[in-house]
Amino acid sequence: MLSVKIDEVNGIAVLEPDGALSEDDFRTAVKEIDPFIERTGKLKGIIIHTKSFPGWDSFAALVSHFEFVKEHHKKISCVALCTDSVVGIFAETIASHFINAEIKLFSYDEFEDAKNWVANETDE
Repeated sequence: MLSVKIDEVNGIAVLEPDGALSEDDFRTAVKEIDPFIERTGKLKGIIIHTKSFPGWDSFAALVSHFEFVKEHHKKISCVALCTDSVVGIFAETIASHFINAEIKLFSYDEFEDAKNWVANETDE
């Protein structure tokens, strides 16, 4: 399951996976995030907050993940990865070559720092 919360004041979506990601998780994310983008034109950023990387429950879920990124990366300025997983280091390095958003890695416990970074990064 993927919890998706929108901080409308700061223009931030917080994604917190609990278990392997499914196709439905990405449909849920789209249903939450897209209306906000339609109203405001853009999302300042996404914070992915997870202690460890949960993986995907199927190949179809992986494809849904890539489709989500492809459809949204130009409408999002920043991605903060709040995780203690080594996958975060890999994601920060590799993803920066494929998406427009700036990516920064934080430890799982640095959620408030990540939120402040996303909220203030595009204000400069």
